[in-house]
Amino acid sequence: MSTLNDEPRYRNPIIDADLPDPDVIRVGDRYVMTASSFNRAPGLPVYVSDDLVNWERVGDALPAVEPRTWFDVPRHGGGVWAPSIRHRNGVYYIVYPDPDQGIFVVTASDPAGPWSEPRLLLGGLGLIDPCPLWDDDGRAYLVHGWARSRAGRKNVLSVVEVDSVLSEVLAPSRDVIDGALLEGWTTLEGPKFYRRDGWYWIFAPAGGVATGWQAVFRSRDPFGPYEERIVLAQGSTPVNGPHQGAWVTSRDGRDWFLHFQDRGPFGRVVHLQPMAWSDDGWPRMGAAVAGGPDEPVLSYPTPHGTVQGRRTLARDDDFASGRPGPYWTWQANPDPDALVPGTGALQLRSSADAGNVRALPRVLGQPLPGMASRSRVGVALEGPPGARAGLAILGRDYVWAGIRRTPDGDEAVVAVRGRDDLVERVIARQPVVGDAEVELSCGAGAAVMAKIRTGGTTLAVDPGTAAVEGQWIGAEIALFAGSGHGAPDAVGTFTRFRIDLDED
Repeated sequence: MSTLNDEPRYRNPIIDADLPDPDVIRVGDRYVMTASSFNRAPGLPVYVSDDLVNWERVGDALPAVEPRTWFDVPRHGGGVWAPSIRHRNGVYYIVYPDPDQGIFVVTASDPAGPWSEPRLLLGGLGLIDPCPLWDDDGRAYLVHGWARSRAGRKNVLSVVEVDSVLSEVLAPSRDVIDGALLEGWTTLEGPKFYRRDGWYWIFAPAGGVATGWQAVFRSRDPFGPYEERIVLAQGSTPVNGPHQGAWVTSRDGRDWFLHFQDRGPFGRVVHLQPMAWSDDGWPRMGAAVAGGPDEPVLSYPTPHGTVQGRRTLARDDDFASGRPGPYWTWQANPDPDALVPGTGALQLRSSADAGNVRALPRVLGQPLPGMASRSRVGVALEGPPGARAGLAILGRDYVWAGIRRTPDGDEAVVAVRGRDDLVERVIARQPVVGDAEVELSCGAGAAVMAKIRTGGTTLAVDPGTAAVEGQWIGAEIALFAGSGHGAPDAVGTFTRFRIDLDED
């Protein structure tokens, strides 16, 4: 947070960690946000805020990803894609897509839940990025995009009429915007549907996650024809691909736009832009609000004069109840047998382990901060030879550090595995007796360093690698335990997780 003339200002990104495809609404004095969760569980995280800058996670709309048995193992890149959240007649609706199944709806009377079981609204392959709109006459519509990997088409937005409680489709879907008809436009997706001043508005990004821009379309009819305008692009800023998010009006009547930026291993981080309406009826965003170019602001007065707090999502955890805090998620659906009941430590039963941490279901993670950070945790291991437990920075490639049991005793290990590697590569090992404190640091440029402290000695290792993003998500700080196929279970015990940040 910075100030100018004693006016509190926020810095972008307001959430410098992976929170993909955010959507935000205001209900009364409170702002409510959800985001994509993909294969991670619980899914559909729900955040609330009093000021649009500082956000608190209050729950998750999906305890597990459906169908549960399918997601009992990691399905990287599958599961919950870009959702939308809306509120009507006292009911919160989250509409989310699974590109391999269709579009689902969950509801609740409070953002903290409980949320309903998901119901299928529109089945089909490749249906993504849905958002509902209730018209002035009570009719309801849903806009959505398409994933070529499943549907064989993309760069198209479609609208379908649905009933007022989002339980059934009332008429066939109709394509309303074809990006192929707009010169230079690719990957039109992520639409959000709004109504203002007699116009139907679709806010939608195009141009690709890392390089695209934010567009706005308007029409007098929900089915078009639509005219378009680009309202936010990178310009001279370091904010690549600023797009896909939500328009929200603050309590004082001002307009704002939240969107993401793809930062590779640090994920899709969340920015907040001022927004205003020009004399010709189109929105302007970012620096354009003050007469500048249509590009993001890096700092701006806070919407409600509050002070900006911590900008990351990862948190310390003492595991005092023997369970992880609410900021951890699993790489697959939660397994009721994964945790050993107890207090004062997290005791994690092993997954069947063929040597690839990325394939293990009983893996707990938090998003890697978008700034230099150092994560450390106490690790102990009980189990047969071949068992292991440790701390990882996990993406398509990963590095882990921890303890591995051998027939000759335990050893401290640092190992890496690239996405194309057939086996892990052990970078360093040394004998260890008893517990260890494991530390992984990640620099602002994503370079990773490892340390293992045990018995009064420190094994410090440069693995020669960097954090790498996952499938549609950023890298994660992860805890895991594994034991070989057919071997008895092992238990990894984790104590006093700490994360230190270097916020410049």
